[in-house]
Amino acid sequence: MINQPSLEIEEKGFNKGELPGPCLKVIFGASGDLAHRELIPALYSLRTHKLVTEPWAIIGFDVKEFDDTSFRKEMEEAVKTFAEYDQKSWNEFAIHLYYVQGDFSKAESFLNLSNKINELREREKIPDNILCHLATPQRFYGTIINGMRTTILAEGKETGWRRIIVEKPFGDSKESAIELDKEIHNVLREDQVYRVDHFLGKETVQNMLVFRFANPGFEPVWNRNFIDSVQITAAEDIGIGTRGAFYEKTGVIKDMVQNHLLQLLCMTAIEPPVRYDADSLRSETVKVLRSVVPLKKENFVLGQYSAGEENGEKVKGYREEDSVSGNSMTPTFAAFKLYIDNWRWAGVPFYLRTGKRMKKMFTEVRIKFKATPHLMFPVEYKEKGNRNIVSFQLQPDEGINYTFLAKQPGGELCLRPVTMKFKYAETFGVKKSPSAYQWLIWDAMKGDQTLFPISEWIYNAWGIVDPIIKQWGEKPWFEFPNYAAGCWGPEDSNQLISQSGKWNMPPG
Repeated sequence: MINQPSLEIEEKGFNKGELPGPCLKVIFGASGDLAHRELIPALYSLRTHKLVTEPWAIIGFDVKEFDDTSFRKEMEEAVKTFAEYDQKSWNEFAIHLYYVQGDFSKAESFLNLSNKINELREREKIPDNILCHLATPQRFYGTIINGMRTTILAEGKETGWRRIIVEKPFGDSKESAIELDKEIHNVLREDQVYRVDHFLGKETVQNMLVFRFANPGFEPVWNRNFIDSVQITAAEDIGIGTRGAFYEKTGVIKDMVQNHLLQLLCMTAIEPPVRYDADSLRSETVKVLRSVVPLKKENFVLGQYSAGEENGEKVKGYREEDSVSGNSMTPTFAAFKLYIDNWRWAGVPFYLRTGKRMKKMFTEVRIKFKATPHLMFPVEYKEKGNRNIVSFQLQPDEGINYTFLAKQPGGELCLRPVTMKFKYAETFGVKKSPSAYQWLIWDAMKGDQTLFPISEWIYNAWGIVDPIIKQWGEKPWFEFPNYAAGCWGPEDSNQLISQSGKWNMPPG
């Protein structure tokens, strides 16, 4: 007998909503890892779920020598690996997939790309709507945008639009982010720019807002009077792979803390927006960052993994990875405590951590409520730390868990924690939860900027971490490596959270 979800719902499956209009999408850096792992599989899935409007086309643009046929073959293998491949669905998708080989620094290449766009638009009767996706290293952004200025980015005279999706990291400091914005805004308006933080496209992140603001039982207790502490974890079990050169310049603070972790912080601590739209939501997230108390290095634990075991296999330490210095002081782990200096959150500690080569892939926002001020029952907790806890699981199994105390069956009054579990895929009858990139690309096609951070958010986020990055660069305060691959990070991170309990660990 198949176990059925214990939650009753009104309607199962996808809610497609209003579809975006026809457009042509150009992916710069189409031969890279991001296009293989995320972008093409996401676009394929959108087409498979009938979430795009035809006519449409996708053009890959990069220096690698593909033609349409070889590019389709390459991307077919990517979809087989990273999406739910079906031969018929792929054939229907692949006929819309094209490639232009070119150099980002040469005007001739952009002219060839422009000619290809015009050819496809005329042949397929695609409206003058173009969505460009910069899936390249950041150093190429200005070159690409300037290369498109007079051809591709010239907006249609009547109803056409031009939009650009920009991948993180957006700058590598507040100063460089401002300079990059100036370069972009010389060509594009702010309403044409879509800066991606793919965590915001995750179903659970959006449902954090729905859970809190659509259900009147939770918002009244979402404050310092009832909440003891907040944990935000984004753990990765993988290493740096082939990205050694990139990671040496970036490190965990620039790669994860400045964007993903601070976005999750904002989604947790945000004040109620006037409405769910881009202006209202994004302005409230900026207010959260402005309220963050300046970080102190004594509240910051940094780490770097050594050799160890991951899933029963021996793996290299960070300093042994390709393109990494043998005495590198680049951190691959960060845990820190911060406070938000406003009326709602004064005094509540927020604990954030992220790292490479940790024991499991695990991303969670965990809200720990204060204990009952007066326990009327003539019993002791089995464990003093038992509290009401709401946890939002972002990966691997997206869902919401609510832990509370209940009476265990029996003759005597005995309190035990129980957990109600809501899993998206299981409850809504969806075989696999859509990827974050599907919804973000879909929103960009529709012109909805709600889940894309604005410039001011980027500047404030860099302003929070820049002092720590500077202090670490001038004089590191930890000895590396200080945690083995396959564990949960440095021991110092456990001391960091000790006043509020322990870091939560996934089962298994």
